[in-house]
Amino acid sequence: MKTIILKFIAVAVVLVSVMTSCNKDKTEDPETPSPTPTVVEKGTVTIDLSHKWGFSNETDFVLGIDLIHPMKHDTLNFTKLKYYISNVKLKKADGTWFTQTESYHLIDLSEVSSLAITLNDVPVGDYTDVYFTMGVDSTRNVSGAQAGALATSNGMFWSWNSGYIMLKAEGTSINSTSGSFAFHLGGFSGVNNIVTEKYVQFAGNNLTVTKNHTSSAFLQVNPGWLWHSAPSVSVLNTVHMPGTDAKTMADGFFTNNSITLDHIVE
Repeated sequence: MKTIILKFIAVAVVLVSVMTSCNKDKTEDPETPSPTPTVVEKGTVTIDLSHKWGFSNETDFVLGIDLIHPMKHDTLNFTKLKYYISNVKLKKADGTWFTQTESYHLIDLSEVSSLAITLNDVPVGDYTDVYFTMGVDSTRNVSGAQAGALATSNGMFWSWNSGYIMLKAEGTSINSTSGSFAFHLGGFSGVNNIVTEKYVQFAGNNLTVTKNHTSSAFLQVNPGWLWHSAPSVSVLNTVHMPGTDAKTMADGFFTNNSITLDHIVE
């Protein structure tokens, strides 16, 4: 009986050794092919902003020249125009999205380089829409000192109000009782929130991204929409805090057709 048990144990040990050896050979078989990693080809997209004036965007908008508002008939000479665009995304024809990380851009008419937003590492394919936020989201408004476009040194942060100035427009006007205007528009919460999500459709002119190539969507921006619902500068020439006046002006510019597609270059 003892001999039978010893033989049984010996056979079991041999079987375990064989199975272990087989499994080891299977896992270490150099001929087993490794999965081929998926390579996502990518390109670059620029969102180029040109600024126009008038009912049909017929006049170039530049700083330091007299512009007559087509609705209010005020003569406005801008010395400064700055505003935030953030959280830029591109919608692909298949419904998926490309989202730019750390996407905060200060558009400053006195800085030509700021008028083009560059999106790197965009997967190749056809894109139908661009999405972005006009202003700065509430999280970043309460995140303290920051860098880049959100640095306080850009002069777009109210330290006393703990929030960003989403748009700053300043200049002179013969129609203003003070001879000037200064609109600092902000507010990120409650009824005073002016942060606005905006889509611009490419409307059949899909933007095609190809490998190692730059494609561009050219958008037109019309600051005249600030006065779509706001009164003449003869009535209101200064806004320096969140509130009804800031909301009215921002809604005119951020919400309406102030930004439209001009053309695409691939």
